[in-house]
Amino acid sequence: MNTKPAVTLDMSGLSCPAPLIGAKKIVDDMEPGQSLLLVSDCPGTSDDLFAWARQTGNEVAVKDKMGEGRTAYLITRGGRKALQPNVTLDVRGVSCPGPILEAKKLLDGMGSGEVLLLVSNCPGTPDDVDAWVKNTPLELADRVEIARGSYEFYLRKK
Repeated sequence: MNTKPAVTLDMSGLSCPAPLIGAKKIVDDMEPGQSLLLVSDCPGTSDDLFAWARQTGNEVAVKDKMGEGRTAYLITRGGRKALQPNVTLDVRGVSCPGPILEAKKLLDGMGSGEVLLLVSNCPGTPDDVDAWVKNTPLELADRVEIARGSYEFYLRKK
């Protein structure tokens, strides 16, 4: 693991999942082997980061316990490149079936091979997406739990 970070991101004072989302945006644009130093005082950050790292192939290490409840995490970009969506739809806070209905509206206007990133924290969305892709010309290219109960679904139109 590279111990010298290319970027430092201090997310102290922000509640989860903000530290994970901030880290993800930066790490997704890094080259494999590059590192980010994330500082957070949110108690859920550790669980969020390690779950995300398991699904993405990135590496996370607790580098330093700092004062005032802050922890520094060294996140190293793994070899797997994240899918790049053509359109992003963030519907966190929208209850089911809203996420699917809104995603369908966008996908209807998208071309074959294009990818929609659907972000949702509705508890029914994972099952809804699974059923939806079985019955439509869509492919679930990837699903990432970015925080407890919050998912990113990468939907590719066939």
